[in-house]
Amino acid sequence: MSTDPNENKKDLSQQCESKNCSCKEDGFEQTFNKKTSRRGMFKSLTAGLMAGTGLVNSSCSVLASDETKEKKELEWEEFFKGNYQLMTDEEKEDTVNRLERLYELNHGKKSQISSKDAIKGVLYGYAFNISKCQGYMDCVNACVKENNQDRDSQMQYIRIHEHQNGSINFEDSDDDYFHEVPAEGHFYMGTQCFHCENPPCVDVCPVKATWKEKDGIVVIDYDWCIGCRYCMAACPYDGRRFNWSTPQVPEEEVNLVQHYLGNRLRKKGVMEKCTFCIQRSRNGKNPACVEACPTGARIFGNLLDPDSDIRWVLANKKVFRLKEDLGTEPKFWYFMD
Repeated sequence: MSTDPNENKKDLSQQCESKNCSCKEDGFEQTFNKKTSRRGMFKSLTAGLMAGTGLVNSSCSVLASDETKEKKELEWEEFFKGNYQLMTDEEKEDTVNRLERLYELNHGKKSQISSKDAIKGVLYGYAFNISKCQGYMDCVNACVKENNQDRDSQMQYIRIHEHQNGSINFEDSDDDYFHEVPAEGHFYMGTQCFHCENPPCVDVCPVKATWKEKDGIVVIDYDWCIGCRYCMAACPYDGRRFNWSTPQVPEEEVNLVQHYLGNRLRKKGVMEKCTFCIQRSRNGKNPACVEACPTGARIFGNLLDPDSDIRWVLANKKVFRLKEDLGTEPKFWYFMD
C-alpha cells in the first residue's frame, strides 16, 4: 500500500462498493473531510482501535453488531473517566448517562442513576431509640434490598447487636442471633456507618476515593477505590465492607433507582458502606431502614432545621454517641425513653 494518505483513501474507497458498507456512513469520508468535536474524535479513535483488535476487518465486513460496537466505545470511555470529585457537572451527567446505557445494553432494562448534589442548607443526622428497638431486623433486610448488596456473602451495612440488660459490651453482644425476639433480659442496638464529622476513614485513603459531602454523608467513588482497606482498618465503628468477589444480586431484585455515590452496582475488590440511602435522602425521603422499622426506633433528619424530629430528640432526650473520646464526632446518637 502506498504511503500517500490520499492514495490509500482512494484504494480503500474502490474496495467498498457494497450498499451496506459501514464506511459510507462513518468511514474515511467523515474522518478526513468532516469537522468533529473532541468527543467525536475520541469515538473515531475508539473505532480505529476496535478495528485494530479485530471487531472490523480491513475490507469493512462488520463482525460485530452496532450495539456491540457501542458497548465497547462506552466501556472505553468509562475506563478513562476521572475522580468524581473532579468532574464538571457536564462530565457527571455524561458519566451517569453512559452507565445507564451500558446497563440497558447488558440487561435490556433501563436504570435511573442520579448525580444529584447535596441540598443546600441540609446536614443529615440520625438517632436510634434503644427503648423501642425489638431486634426484628426489618431495617437490615430493607437496607440490603434498597442498596443492591451482595446476596452471596450476605453483606449487611447494618448490625443489630443483642446485649444483656445492664451491659453495653460489643465484644460480648450477639449480632447473629436466630431466635424469637425480643429475648427476655436483653436489649438491642443498631450500628452502621455513623457519617462522622471528622471521619478517620477519609484521612487514610491514599487515592482520595472517599470523602465527606457538604450534607455530611461520607461517600465512596467505587471506580477510584483500589481496595487497600485502610479505611476499613481506620473505622472505629465497623462501618465499612469489602467485596472479596463480584457482588451477586438477582436481576429481578436489582433496585434500578440509584445514585452514582450510593447504591449503583459495585464490582470485586472495592469498599462500600451505608450512605444514608443517598438516592433517597437527597430526594426528600427517609433511608430504607427508617421507613422499614416497625417500632419507630429510627429517626433521621436535617440537623440544620430547628423544627426537625432529629433536632427535637437532641434537645429533649439524654443522648450519647459511641467512642466520643476519639473526636470523630459521629452524626449518630442513641437515646432511651
